[in-house]
This record gives sequence, C-alpha cells and structure tokens, in this order.
Amino acid sequence: MSTREMADSSWRELFGHAEPYDEQVDGIETSVETGREGGYTVIEGACGTGKTMIALTAGIALVRDPATDYERVLVLTSVKQQLRQFEADLRTINADLPDGEPPVSGLTLVGKADVCPYSREGAGGIDDRNVYDRCERLRERTRDLVGEGGPTTAGSLAADARSRQLGLADSGGRGAGTSLETAGEPTPYPPELPAYPDGDVEYCPFYARYLEELPDGDDDPTEAVPFDLAETGLVTPEELVALSARAGSCPHSVMGTALPHAEVVIGNYYHAFDPTTTATFTGALLEESTFVVCDEAHMLEPRVRDLVSESVADSTLRDAATELSRVLDPVRFDRGRTETGSKAADADLVRAELGESDVSIEDLERTLALLEGLREEVDRRVRAHLERSRPDWRSDLAALEDAELPLREPTEPAVDELSEWAREAGYGDAVWLRAESVGAVVARILDEAEDEERTRATPAVGRLLGEWHRRGHTDHFREIELERTWDDREPGDSWRRAYTARLALHNCVPSDAIGSRLSAFGGGILMSATLAPIEAFAEVTGLEYLEREEGRPVVERRYGLCFPAENRESFAVAAPKFTYGKRGPPGSESRTRRAHADAIVAVARLPGNVLVGMPSYAEAEWAAEAIRERLGSKPVLLDASSGDDVTESLKTEFFEGEGKVLVTSLRGTLTEGVDYSGDRLSAAVVCGVPIVNTASPKTNAVRRAYEEAFGDGFTYALSVPAVRKARQAVGRVIRGPEDVGVRVLLDERYARESWDSVRSLLPDREEFQPVSPDMLELGLERFRDRRLSVGSTE
Repeated sequence: MSTREMADSSWRELFGHAEPYDEQVDGIETSVETGREGGYTVIEGACGTGKTMIALTAGIALVRDPATDYERVLVLTSVKQQLRQFEADLRTINADLPDGEPPVSGLTLVGKADVCPYSREGAGGIDDRNVYDRCERLRERTRDLVGEGGPTTAGSLAADARSRQLGLADSGGRGAGTSLETAGEPTPYPPELPAYPDGDVEYCPFYARYLEELPDGDDDPTEAVPFDLAETGLVTPEELVALSARAGSCPHSVMGTALPHAEVVIGNYYHAFDPTTTATFTGALLEESTFVVCDEAHMLEPRVRDLVSESVADSTLRDAATELSRVLDPVRFDRGRTETGSKAADADLVRAELGESDVSIEDLERTLALLEGLREEVDRRVRAHLERSRPDWRSDLAALEDAELPLREPTEPAVDELSEWAREAGYGDAVWLRAESVGAVVARILDEAEDEERTRATPAVGRLLGEWHRRGHTDHFREIELERTWDDREPGDSWRRAYTARLALHNCVPSDAIGSRLSAFGGGILMSATLAPIEAFAEVTGLEYLEREEGRPVVERRYGLCFPAENRESFAVAAPKFTYGKRGPPGSESRTRRAHADAIVAVARLPGNVLVGMPSYAEAEWAAEAIRERLGSKPVLLDASSGDDVTESLKTEFFEGEGKVLVTSLRGTLTEGVDYSGDRLSAAVVCGVPIVNTASPKTNAVRRAYEEAFGDGFTYALSVPAVRKARQAVGRVIRGPEDVGVRVLLDERYARESWDSVRSLLPDREEFQPVSPDMLELGLERFRDRRLSVGSTE
C-alpha cells in the first residue's frame, strides 16, 4: 500500500462532514503524507475551501496513527473568530466519530486573567490589571507554606479555606451563605482570600488544592486534572473554569498540566513564538511530537517580528535604577535603611545573595550608572528632537504626536548612536552583557526582602541591554519611540507629561526566529487565503531554509475559488494611484480624491451591504464624509480605532436591517477573519495599495534588511504584505456556493503593469478585469442585469 493510500484509509472516518470537496481530499492527503516525512504543507486556500477541517483532519489522523510519533496537534491563529471555527470543527469531528471511537481531546489556551476565579469575578482584590503579579506571589506563598520545612500542607490549606466558608454559613455572619461563584459554578471557598494562620499570610486555596492533587515523583501528573481529558472531548476556557473551580482547583494550573496530554491544543502565536510564554507555560509543546498548524499564516511574519522585538519604557529604566539603589544603599551605608528611610534590602541579605551568584557590588554600581546615563541621554535626545521639530512644544504639550527617533540611518546599517555614546562614556562590553544577571539577582533580593506584590523592572531592563549589545545592526534596528500619552504627575513643562519614551530593539527579519521554531516541531501546515507569492512566503518564514539545509519537505498547494464564477464580478480599476503625493491630505480637492470618491460611490450604491477598505483610519474618515451625502438614504457607518466591544457593536449594526456601507481601515479588524457569509456582504472595495508608512524609520530599516536578506526589499517588505491586506478585504465577499457579490480593487497599480505595479502579485489576476474609472459603473450595471436575468429564469 502506498503512502497516499495509507493516508486515505486513515482520515476519512475522522472527517466531520458527509463528503469532502476535492480540494479537501487533496489537502488532507498531501498534509498527512508530508507530515509523515517531517515536512510542512503550505496551503493557500480561498475562503470557503474548508481549511480548518483540512488541518484538523490531517493532524488528528497523524496523532491517532500508531505508526507516527505525533502526540498532539497545536493550532495557532491570530484571529479570535478563527479560534472559534477550530473549536466548532473539532466538535463536528467528535459528533460524527464511529461508534466506539473515543472523542478527540481538545483544549483551548487563554491567559491567566481569563481563567483565574478571583480575577474573573473581581474578588479578593484581584483583577485583570494585577492578576499576574498577585498570582505569582500567592503561588509562591502557598508553596512556602506547604513545601519542605513549611508549617502546613496543601490539603490543610484548602480544607481550612473551605471550613471558613462553611463556618460563615453556620454562624450567619457577614458573607454567610455566599461562596465565590464563577462560570456559573459555586466554588468551595469564600470570595475573599484566606490567610494562614489567622490572617498573617494570604494564600490561594485553588492553587493549594491543585498542589494537593498533584502526584509525587514520576506518577501521572494528569491525576491533578479534575476531569477525564480522554472522555471529555473539547474543553473550552469557560468549561475549564467551571470544571476546575467546582472541584476547588486552580484552572490555570490545570490548563498547564493538561495541555501536553490533549490531542488538539488551540492557541495563538504567543504560545509558540513569545519567548516569555514558551519559557514559563507552553514549552512542553515545542517538540517533534507536535504537529503544528499555523492559521492566518500571512500574519506569521509581522506578528512574530513584534514578539521577538523588545522595548522598555523610560519609566521602566527609572524603576530599575530605583531597584538597584534599594539594593546598593544598605551595603553603601552598611545598614538596612538609608538616610531617607526608603525601602531597601538588608545588607547581610544582599551580601549573602551576591556571594551565591557571580554578580558583584561593582556590577550593580556599573549597571546603575549605565541606567542613569541612558535616561539622561534619552532625555537629551527627546528634547533636541522637539526643539528641532516644534520649538514651541512646551506651550502646547497636548498637540504632540507619536514619533520615532532613529539611532542610526535606517537605510545604512551601522552601530547605533546610543551604543557609541556608551562606548565613549566608558561602558564596555561587560556592563551590557552582565546586565541580565544583575537584573535577576536584584529581583531575587527584593522579592526576599520585601512583602510586595509587583513585577520587578530590572530583569526586563537587563534582558534588553544584553540583547541590545549582542544583536546585529543590519537585521536589527534601534530607536527611541515616542508614544503619545498623558501623565499629570510629571511637571507641566516636561515632555514626559505628554510622552512615553521607549528604547526599542526591532528584529527586522524574523525568518530565523520563525524557522528555528518550526524546526522544533515534527511537521505541520501553514495556511491562509492570502499567501502568494508562496516562494516569498517560504523565504521570509524560514521554510526555504528548512527544506534546503535540513532536508525537510515543503509542499505547496493553492486552491482558488471553487464556487460558481457567474456569482461574482471582480474589477481592477485604473484610478489614479492613491498615494499621498497624488491625493494630498484629507480635505483637499485633488483629481485623485475625486476619482476615488466617484468609484466608491458607484460600488456603494449596489444593493445590500458594502465594505469599503481604506489605507488608514484618517482616510476612512475622509471616505465616509465624501460619500455620505451622495448616497442619500443608505446609511454609512464609520469604523474608528477602538476597543473590541465598540467594534463588535458596529459589526452587529452593519449586519442588521437594510443595506449599509461600512468604511474602515485595512489596518483594522473588520477586513480579516470576519464571517460575512450569506447576504451579509454584497460588495467590497479597496481604495489604494495599503503599503505601510514609508516615512517611518522602522519601515525603511525593515526594507533595507530585506534587501540584504532576500534581494528585493520593497517587494518583500512592503508590496507583498500590502496586497495580502487588500486580498483579505475583498475575500470577505464570496464565502460559499450561494454567495453573490462584487470585488473591486481601486488603484491603477492593480490594473496596469508599471514600475510600481502590484498586478503580478495577484494570483487570481485574470479574474480582476482592468477597467477605467468611467467604465466601472457600466461593468456594475452589466453584472446587475446578468444577475437579474439569471434570477428570472430560476
């Protein structure tokens, strides 16, 4: 039996629907065959291809095949709606399994704030702002109480908290009859945190109960999971909280124990690529027994770039300097309090901790001096920038805008100016490289000396300083970022009142970080509706390196729209280029703006809902105003940069009632990962090529780094991601075989070949008919007439 025949015989009973599409058959069998060989399948599949079912079916088939070493499928997606789709498809698979086949176990990963009973209910002084600091300290206290030499046991702590709740009920005292409830379930404990003994040391009873259930030695750790993972099927975060809290155990700890043992783990890119998350929580998944699925993989490169870049705020430098002083002061004065009476560690404690490490007093002093010098240099550079750009800045702090202060020419790789300043000031390699060790020791000393629940600044600052010195100057870019904020505590004439300044170290080319992480997995699938050109995608994600250097197969599949072509019309309109130089600022009456407004109005007049995607929120505001009066009674909704709740409310308003126009930014969340199936959307128009701000120093540094790595920096770093954004937006229209609609790309760069044309980057460019602006309305009318004639004959 061939490998392909073996694959075919193993997956069909797992497929969640009666009959797969031809594309799904090919996608599943290709992915299984490639996965057996330790490789990756790269799938570009149009909306409606059924990519989630392809990935789950292939991955589960490999996990349940005793001939492979795969133990789990790890699904990573950057879009919350897609996460829900994977959950729904896993339920579909479980609902249709053959008799006697156990359900596929699954677990969805979320953050601590989403599962901590206290944080969820705002109880015990814990909420989503302080849950991480409070949780770590409560866990540490609980372990201290029950560990070797501790005064009690985990079981006693949990029982004591439960007895306090029962005691309240029996006595009829304050809080009688109430217990902490979450996820619709009562817990065994009162809403307030218990303390041992008699109010001295707060602890977490949920964590104590978890420790009580955790077996010793090499016994199965899943004994601490208060439900049968193998029989429960998919466990969502809400179900995890309900099952764990009802048993009195910590949901987050239960999640961490269960995740290596679930057959399908659903999470986001943080769970595989964020260094902190993988070091503290998901590290057990990063091995060859994991089959990884990267959904919305067109976002893999920018999301990982953000995750592996680092920054610290000016205020964090200040806090780190304060922490160092609090450790140094008692040693300097040889006593436990400074002259000012500020908090400080005991001198003997400091000497003892330093004696057990390779960090010296001199290391602490040199690091403190460097931090103080860095703050002064940042202050000097920010003031100099403001004096150059806005000499009157002190008189109107509220008018300041976000800014980037590059520390080298973005297009000319060189040692950054801050490193040069440090060298000239006498700070050699050692002080930068020792900073990370110094940060860890300072945090340990302060945690030991102070009963204070907080995240220390010195470890984060130490890590940044070490990376700042180690990383290269072509593939990394250093700058000072100025983010518009407001802090009334700062003096009225200080830039810190209006700005948060950050030292930022950007990883311009994350292909090594992505490729090295993908190398750790046994194989997988990377998929999206918009990956083309796949050759470029394979290079910027490190897949090309895996194939060339490690001999791991990388197999490409592309599935176009398989729905009736007569149900859609697609135009590439040769309107003037919607670049800033041609359109001018919002409000100007340029020829380019008039042409684009006319075309948007023509599309917006179509019956039903119309989505308009603009390069930015400022341009979205212009477009909404430009078309509102011309559309008469058809409502025009404007999406602004806002929180999830506001966006969800706007989306609901768009879907309800008669047809409307929704104008948004292509940088927002309404043009990707949103389900507009059925009659929710009849047309989408993208105005311009949404290339990121080319005036940004960071953008130019990324472009230069891509030129060094891949040859064509403009195409790889700017044009390809922009076209993917545009394709994502117009891809919202046709989602199923019954959907009918119009897709419009509005800019001559989509329609004509030229030096800056992006038409060659459209894999389905033969569908996007090039038309002049004055022919667009005629094309729309013909499509309406054709659809009407089809409807009259049905």
